[in-house]
Amino acid sequence: MRQLLSGLGLMLALAVPQASIAQNAKGGAQPPIIDRELLFGDPEISGAQLSPDGKFLSFIRPYNGTRNIWVKGLNEAFDQARPITNDQARPVRSYFWSRDGKYLLYSQDKGGDENFNIYAVNPAEAPAAGQPVPTARDLTGLKGVRVQLLNAPLSDPNTLYIGLNDRDKAWHDLYKLNLSTGEKTLVRQNNDRIGAWEFDWNDQLRLASRSNPDGSTEWLRVEGDKLVPFYKTSIDEQSGVIAFAKDNQHVYMATNRGAGRNLAEIVLLDPATGQEQPYQADPLKRVDVGSLQVSEKTHEPVFVSFEDDRMRRVWKDKAMEQDFAVVTKQLPGLDVYPASHTTDERLWLLSATSATQPSVAYLFDRQTKKLTKQYETRPKLRAADLADMKVVRYKSSDGLEIPAYLTLPKGLAAKNLPVIILPHGGPWARDSYGFNAMHQFLANRGYAVLSPNFRASTGYGKQFLNAGNGEWGRKMQDDLTWGVKYLVGQGIADPKRVGIMGGSYGGYATLAGVAFTPDVYNAAVAIVAPSNLTTLLNAIPPYWEAGRKQMYARMADPGTEEGRAALARMSPLTAADKIKTPLMVVQGANDPRVNKAEADQIVVALRDRNYPVQYLCAPDEGHGFARPVNNMAMFAASEKFLASQLKGRYQESMSPAVAKRLQEITVDPKTVQLATQTNVK
Repeated sequence: MRQLLSGLGLMLALAVPQASIAQNAKGGAQPPIIDRELLFGDPEISGAQLSPDGKFLSFIRPYNGTRNIWVKGLNEAFDQARPITNDQARPVRSYFWSRDGKYLLYSQDKGGDENFNIYAVNPAEAPAAGQPVPTARDLTGLKGVRVQLLNAPLSDPNTLYIGLNDRDKAWHDLYKLNLSTGEKTLVRQNNDRIGAWEFDWNDQLRLASRSNPDGSTEWLRVEGDKLVPFYKTSIDEQSGVIAFAKDNQHVYMATNRGAGRNLAEIVLLDPATGQEQPYQADPLKRVDVGSLQVSEKTHEPVFVSFEDDRMRRVWKDKAMEQDFAVVTKQLPGLDVYPASHTTDERLWLLSATSATQPSVAYLFDRQTKKLTKQYETRPKLRAADLADMKVVRYKSSDGLEIPAYLTLPKGLAAKNLPVIILPHGGPWARDSYGFNAMHQFLANRGYAVLSPNFRASTGYGKQFLNAGNGEWGRKMQDDLTWGVKYLVGQGIADPKRVGIMGGSYGGYATLAGVAFTPDVYNAAVAIVAPSNLTTLLNAIPPYWEAGRKQMYARMADPGTEEGRAALARMSPLTAADKIKTPLMVVQGANDPRVNKAEADQIVVALRDRNYPVQYLCAPDEGHGFARPVNNMAMFAASEKFLASQLKGRYQESMSPAVAKRLQEITVDPKTVQLATQTNVK
């Protein structure tokens, strides 16, 4: 079992409702303005997990105003649950049970710096005198170190295998962590550029992946002190071990290696020989393989998923397929995902969702076939007020087909609407179908919302992915521009009311949009946005070393004169004098990925030409805001800003706490000073 310890989400909160009805030209009505709190505030309940024995259910719910872990008996009511953690500095965003169910384990960083430590709390332990919750122990207790979780062994449930980069900031050494004592035992020092370690069904270390200096990935057998290569993919290819097969010798590997293989598929591979045989590719030949679910009880595959326009599955376990048929018959129109299960795999916690239905949790008993609703994450949102999402496709500047997700405002004719282009982050990621709070937020305000899966997005094959190499701000940007042209051509978009908004790479695309195509957009909100690609690459965290060469290949190499020239051409900062679109910049002061200098540079460049720019910077955030009050302040400011330029609706009210926070994080551009090293080279 592996859990992601460093997930960052925009989980937002705090506002006061405002009722409003807008009439459309045909006499229909938009839904009332949806309170920001209902869309972006803390979910009432989320992130539930079954204890390994199925006796308890844990979940995340606010405690003293901050998201924390709670526990209740499986058959108890939720109002009988008790809080287990009381972290007030930052919300708890991810956690999991130890294999024996003795501890709840979670990760936490400081102010968004992404240096995560692992904490353990015993839910059966009584709180100390005067304390509301049991004591949470910091098991790793390190500063300036990013802890990785690598394996939670079933055979030794009081331990975890973790990676620590305290010795070498670029590479993680492998340790075994004792959950009772916090003792860390070195298993393997990483002197070989190892980016991943793989354990078999007996929790024995068997495989590793090495990131070579040329950007290729090499898979290795662990044979005592030796590492023996058996499989290799080039810098333009991807491969990853998913799990060992039932025989504990072969492995299931996702790969797109070879000139004749565009879409990634799963192969059954023998590490002893490197020989592979086909296992599962997309039967429709449309998308890369998504994930493979393997039973920890039988070690047999359960299903293979594919992320197409919507999620598809190819079932391998026929009994499980029949059980899911029982579930989906009762939940028509919803996509159902496994979220948690007991060790014996009898009880399953499932998440059901759609574009107009935030996640609802259900408990399914495979023995009795009984499906029982547990909770809704956002029960106060009315489905009748939410807008559906559909897939559209359009051709870009060079004829490449771009798949995109479009949400149209409910109650308005799809004609001459204000539009928000919402590019995803990454950029080596993708948008998917489902409930999207940003889409619902903007559509409710009257905007058509388009999320293009531009070239360089993942999931559509390596040719589509690699088509983005060297194309930041160029053809990747064209893919967004031609999305605007598509909406204008369809009569959906008012060409004089087009905005763009995004975070991370989406923030870069926002800046690139207003810098390189200044006549396309009429408003822009750039969140944690790179502005100068040279300074961005020079400041990436040391623990990104494994992917450095590939980033250079997909962008440009700042170590060469040609690369520096290309990065300058692709940097919005270089064309800051062309910007004439009203712009808001949002930044976390502690962001380790996109440093604050990236925001400061573009703000100063605009300020120095006396061009107005709005700037929000939260001193207690990193790459994406985690604290609800910061998020709510950002969205209150951004929706008012967009409405002022594009004439959409907005919620005027906000709580005193949010109003105060907005004032605190609003930065006067006149006060921004650049460090010498951030100057453009």
